[in-house]
Amino acid sequence: MYESGEDYLEAILVLQKKHDGTVFSVDIANHLGFSKPSVSRAMGILERDGYIEFGLHNKIILTEKGLEKATDIYSRHQLLTKFLMMITGVPEDQAEENACRVEHDIDADIVEGIRKWVEKNSKKK
Repeated sequence: MYESGEDYLEAILVLQKKHDGTVFSVDIANHLGFSKPSVSRAMGILERDGYIEFGLHNKIILTEKGLEKATDIYSRHQLLTKFLMMITGVPEDQAEENACRVEHDIDADIVEGIRKWVEKNSKKK
């Protein structure tokens, strides 16, 4: 999956949490700052690949496969944001921006090492 597809899945998950599970293409366009046609094309690809389904009134629903992928991406994002804040002291918005760029390319074993480090060092405080 491409980085942009991961960004869309993460956005859907975040918006579902924010909007009581109800997400439409226009919500994603507004959230990500993308055009409605771009979002529509991306949703078609995600649907074709089995990550989302369309419900009543074109509500976007993550499939089991989509939810698993979105949760993994969002978890990495949150972990990397926390890690960057802990090791650098930068503000959350700066850490989030950088985490977003890194979350797509980082190896799973490195993520696991960071998770262990964060857990260990969070307990010390």
